[in-house]
Amino acid sequence: KLTSLALQPVITPEIVQGRVHLKCAYSRPSSKPPLQYAVVWSRLSTSGKKEQIQRDITLQSFSYIEMNGVNLKLGDTVFCTVTAFTRDTPEQQSLPEESKGFYAGIKFVPESLQIAEDGKEHVLTILSTVPIACPGNDDSCKITLQLSTEDLDSQLLGPPNIALSACQVDLSCSESSCAAAALTVTAVTDFAQDGNRISRIRAEPVGRRDLLWRAYTPKDVKVTVRDLPTGNCYSFTDPHIITFDGWRYDNYKIGTFLLCRSLSRVFEVHVRQWDCGGHRSATACNCGVAAR
Repeated sequence: KLTSLALQPVITPEIVQGRVHLKCAYSRPSSKPPLQYAVVWSRLSTSGKKEQIQRDITLQSFSYIEMNGVNLKLGDTVFCTVTAFTRDTPEQQSLPEESKGFYAGIKFVPESLQIAEDGKEHVLTILSTVPIACPGNDDSCKITLQLSTEDLDSQLLGPPNIALSACQVDLSCSESSCAAAALTVTAVTDFAQDGNRISRIRAEPVGRRDLLWRAYTPKDVKVTVRDLPTGNCYSFTDPHIITFDGWRYDNYKIGTFLLCRSLSRVFEVHVRQWDCGGHRSATACNCGVAAR
């Protein structure tokens, strides 16, 4: 056998004649007679095993395979394995060297999120690992992803668990790469003691007519929302007031008052109090409330 030649195969995506291809490139050691290369392309099956989809014998230091949407689809993880040999002694082969797995499709960074009901925004980045073939002779084009959320604890009827800053995003692509898009994910503060809940974010390509994108749905992003305890405040009878942190006092006055305002978000409550004690006592009662 030939020794290990440090061929170091690497997979990169390319547009070739308007169609998406993957290129397996490797270093070519100088040798006499010149070396030939057997390149085996494989993909991960749903059961996690590698399936061979193409085998090339070449003198070049690269090999291409087309992403045609049939034997190689978006969502596949692809490998190329390279073995070198000479034409005269094909039985003497170098040790096969395998590339890292290349995931072809839409990627989310991070792949999952753990957030809390604290109002903080968390950035989710979306990118395509493959360029997008453009109809006609456009130098750049885009793919539009429609975003939706789903609460996996469907037995709980209530507000959605998470909120997105955008309902759709555009990924702008050139011949070789795609610009990433970003959006923010926030846990909805629902004032309910409903435990930790799991949601998912789904992205679906829209408006694409080609087979490659039309048959593809990216993997969902799992979002775990940690429940936080809810504070309560009260104003009752002639109004006795208990604040969020448990202070108690009375407000017997008549008029309209600011009962509560948040310094960190747009939230405030106004209360209107009227004379409900008559001539015998100076007592005020709540008669109206406005909240935003």
